[in-house]
Amino acid sequence: MHRNAFLAASLLTVMVTACGSAEQPEVVEQIIVREPGEPETAVDPAGNDGAVDLVALGEDAFQICTGCHVNEAGAPSTAGPNLHGVIGRTAGGLEGYPYSDAVMTSDIVWDEASLDGYLADPAGYLPGTDMLAGAVPDPDTRAAIIAYLASTGE
Repeated sequence: MHRNAFLAASLLTVMVTACGSAEQPEVVEQIIVREPGEPETAVDPAGNDGAVDLVALGEDAFQICTGCHVNEAGAPSTAGPNLHGVIGRTAGGLEGYPYSDAVMTSDIVWDEASLDGYLADPAGYLPGTDMLAGAVPDPDTRAAIIAYLASTGE
């Protein structure tokens, strides 16, 4: 009995020591340049497989938007307009959605740059907008969401 307790204690000591001894990998920043038309990818911060699908990350990140928006062809708008096909759409151009006057008179045609500015600070980018609670402060998250929206356009 005493021998089993000693063995168990020794094994536990080895396991605990092994868990804390691994070195942490060095974080390396990379800039990836892509040619027009190539799929957008981002470097996986964990270093797995070199790159991650930015569209897949954006689909996951878009979940923060689903309280107000859908991104499905033909689906009815909810609290916010349906964002399917938003890239290239004139702001306020989705038929049947009651946009604010600020959006309707903005003359914005949504592209990656305008969506980035709007998602970073909706009321600052377009004063008078009804979207007051949808800011996405992290630029990487915004880029992923925009890549996802662009991938689902018509």
